Amino acid sequence: VQLQASGGGLVQPGGSLRLSCAASGFTLDNSAIGWFRQAPGKEREGVSCINESDRRKYYADSVKGRFTISRDNAKNTVYLQMNSLKPEDTAVYYCATPAYIPGNSYTHDWCRPGVAGNLRYDGWGQGTQVTVSS
Repeated sequence: VQLQASGGGLVQPGGSLRLSCAASGFTLDNSAIGWFRQAPGKEREGVSCINESDRRKYYADSVKGRFTISRDNAKNTVYLQMNSLKPEDTAVYYCATPAYIPGNSYTHDWCRPGVAGNLRYDGWGQGTQVTVSS
């Protein structure tokens, strides 16, 4: 399992970025996948995630209405569209997929605090830096 995150960069407040996470070694279709971020001096937090069914999506309160997670199964890639960026969004962003367990399905909010830390993971992307600054 490999995840390759990209798309980060420097953007002014109010700007937009789209992060990509290309998966290899497994099929994103019918897999749970999500985005995390870690700012300097802070704990890693789940930003947005989806489960196998893709019917519901989780967003941290701090990004609701501004970020959108989506996936393109044909490209085996998941995206995080980030709009109206704020300086507090500055962080290294990671994509991750929790461990595949036959017969198990994850809730749509598997990446939220209190849940994500208790899971095993099949893969983490290498991280992409997002800096929001004027």
